[in-house]
Amino acid sequence: MSSELTPITQVAIPSQSAVATAFKTVNLADAFSIQLPSDASMNPDVLARFIFSVQPSWIGALTNVRDAIVAGFGLKTAKHLATLSGDATAPRISIFRVFGISDTEVVLGENDKHLDFRVSILCTPGSPPSAGGQLTLSTVVHCHNLLGRTYLSIIAPFHRQVVKASLRRAACVGWPKASA
Repeated sequence: MSSELTPITQVAIPSQSAVATAFKTVNLADAFSIQLPSDASMNPDVLARFIFSVQPSWIGALTNVRDAIVAGFGLKTAKHLATLSGDATAPRISIFRVFGISDTEVVLGENDKHLDFRVSILCTPGSPPSAGGQLTLSTVVHCHNLLGRTYLSIIAPFHRQVVKASLRRAACVGWPKASA
């Protein structure tokens, strides 16, 4: 499916999302929504795994640059987090720790010394029900210190491009189909 046919819209954090109240204070909060085709899965776990598995290659390159810079500050790197995916005590999707799963939402994230963040993949049914559902990817970040606020000010513009590119790529590849 062409990404031009499935626009990505910046929206408010959905009030029904667990990330809407994840932190008492937030330094970044954004959400992007995309319409799913009527035959697409509405399972947020399936969709989260899919989105993170088909990201554009430039995101991996950008992550490698980020890792090289932040390692010197003692922050968690994607390379390190990837080694944790086999840990059964802390379930993960891609490099992200799973903080919660429901029938309509998966909440992922990480806690580090500079900031904590949560990412939500929320699926809401279409209206009418035969229409495709809506997928909303929301991010909230709470900074702990000056390092966190500085880091966030640098990566925020990249973050928004990564989210939109990830949704666009998933739409172009073709969303996983609903189980029969």
